Order: sequence, then structure tokens, then C-alpha cells
Amino acid sequence: MAENALEAVDILGLLKLLPHRYPLLMIDRIVDIDSDNSATGIKNVTYNEPHFQGHFPGQPVMPGVLIIEAMAQTAGAISLRAAAFDRPSLVYFLTIDGAKFRKPVVPGDRVEIKVRKIKKRGNIVRFACEAFVEGGMVAEAEIAAMLAPALEA
Repeated sequence: MAENALEAVDILGLLKLLPHRYPLLMIDRIVDIDSDNSATGIKNVTYNEPHFQGHFPGQPVMPGVLIIEAMAQTAGAISLRAAAFDRPSLVYFLTIDGAKFRKPVVPGDRVEIKVRKIKKRGNIVRFACEAFVEGGMVAEAEIAAMLAPALEA
């Protein structure tokens, strides 16, 4: 692999990194991964997702909270990947700051979620996140999370 080459994780890799499953796995792929510093998550929005049954009938709009969740999953996946715990691990969502929604996300959209690490202190990490559809920003937020080994069952 070339030095400074950016990496990608497909859906099978995401299923190994994240505990989320349908219907709460909000990303399909992560590209342009630069360790835990930055990455781009990809969400292909389809009409058959369960939230569109009630949000809103006749005019489907992806809930903003799910866009934030996609941001958190993108940041969490690259953080877990870089941390390489000896056993399965989790990311606990701590804060959401400055969330803004600029344009509706609808079925057929391909959302690109750009995450960039702002700060890391111990097992706490903070990311600046922006979501785009066709180059236009649809949402932004800063999120913080805590990385932790999974609890023993």
C-alpha cells in the first residue's frame, strides 16, 4: 500500500466494528479513512427504511436524529478501528453540540458524512461532523464519545 493512502471499510467490515444492526445501522461504507483523524461515511437513503412510514407519509424525510447517528457511527467506527482493543469494544455517545439541519434528506439521496477529529483525551474523542448531499451541506454537528471495552456477558 502506498504511503499516505487512505483506506475504506465496506459493510462487512462495519458489521465487525460496530454493534449496530438493522434498522439502526445508519452507514453503508466508510471511505478516505485517515486512521482516527478523519473519514467519509456513506449512507444510501432508500424509501424502504422503516422511519419513512411515519416521517412523513406522502413526503418522506430522513429524521435529523438519524443523520446525527450516522455521524456518530462513522466517527465511532474509525475510532474503534484505530484503538484495536484486545476484545470487542463500544463507543458511548456523550454530547452533541451545535447541531444544524440545513436541507431535508430524502429517499434516493446519497449522504456523505465527513468526520474530523478535533481532540482526543484518554478514551474521550471529539469530532467535527458535516453531512452533504450532491456537494451541498445538509447537516453539521460536533459530537463527543467515549471508547470502552465491551462489558463481559
